[in-house]
Amino acid sequence: MPTLGGMKTPACTLTSRPDLPASLETALVHLGRDSAAASHAVNPPLVRASTLLFPTLADFKASNGGCVFESPRYGRSGTSTQFELQQAMARLSGAESCIATPSGLSAIAAVLGAHARPGGLILLQEGVYGPTRALCEQVLAPLQCRVETFCSAEDLAGKLTAASFLVFIEVPGSLTMQMVDVGAVCALAAAQGVPVACDATWGTPLFFDAHRHGVDIAIHAATKYLNGHSDVMLGLTTGSYAALEATRSGCDRTGSHVSADACWLALRGLRTLHLRMPRHHTSALQVAQWLSLQPQIERVLFPALPTDPGHALWQRYFTGAPGPFTVELAPCSEPAFTRFIESLQWFGLGTSWGGFESLVMPAIPHHLRGLPVQPDAGRLLRLHIGLESPDDLCRDLAAALPLLQGGAG
Repeated sequence: MPTLGGMKTPACTLTSRPDLPASLETALVHLGRDSAAASHAVNPPLVRASTLLFPTLADFKASNGGCVFESPRYGRSGTSTQFELQQAMARLSGAESCIATPSGLSAIAAVLGAHARPGGLILLQEGVYGPTRALCEQVLAPLQCRVETFCSAEDLAGKLTAASFLVFIEVPGSLTMQMVDVGAVCALAAAQGVPVACDATWGTPLFFDAHRHGVDIAIHAATKYLNGHSDVMLGLTTGSYAALEATRSGCDRTGSHVSADACWLALRGLRTLHLRMPRHHTSALQVAQWLSLQPQIERVLFPALPTDPGHALWQRYFTGAPGPFTVELAPCSEPAFTRFIESLQWFGLGTSWGGFESLVMPAIPHHLRGLPVQPDAGRLLRLHIGLESPDDLCRDLAAALPLLQGGAG
């Protein structure tokens, strides 16, 4: 495989999905367009509706026999716009089905809630997205659902019991960028009959084929790369009909609904996914490599780098690394940290990632979130590398980094 500075260049293939065209580019152009033919348009129509009409009473009665969120029933169950996006995502993921939810966190909540039981055990990978852990600790635990964390497949092996209802992982882990051996985790859980859910937002189906590696339920914050334009909140969850049965039922009972507008915009974003992801990959690698050489940087947490402890696992399971990544700074004061962030020209200060624009934000580990001021040592920064010139981004950082060494004044 060709390399970039000793790294793998991103590979976007669909070899494990034989029902799709051999070319990813062709698949992304043509998936999710079935309903366009009726309007003689290139794009499928945007169908907003609270009420769906049926020509006969028999058709009305039959509508309730269809799969919820996949067939016309009532506006809350979706219109053709939602169905098109879900079908496209399911096929890209090599899965039977996909459920759209209002955000990535709502998708996580739907999956966790569907598998939570009083006295039951959910095993949660350390370092997952902060709101995921908060949901477990502040919502599920008070309902008497047990939540335990694990840091590796070996650690998980000693914690799986007959009372386990779900294993939840995220690759790589949020902020720490920790990699876990996905195949080993899935094999251990399968041997005990326990499903594995994975937050697979970082890699998308292009760089990380979650289901082929044994994941039962793959969760994507489509807010990020899948949409790619920083203007949509959306979650997409893929898996077999059996794996998603409890989640689908829970979404139906709680009135989960996604706007047709959000789905239509995400379909638009999918068309350029194969163009955007390799660019994010190459730019993120260039900036991460440059940062790792700077004296103000203690280390760069990015599994695509050969120096990262998770690099071998990244090579095994991923074909690309779009970012974002985390940077540990050399000890610096709060005023210096503030000056550094506020002096950046091409990095917006904001939450989220996966859009076209570069972003910066303080990366605060879970155990430090209650502190009003972070310690000078071990301070973390998260960067999302957008579609700007990576040379411009490095120049921007180069101008700001010396401010980290300034005094407190």
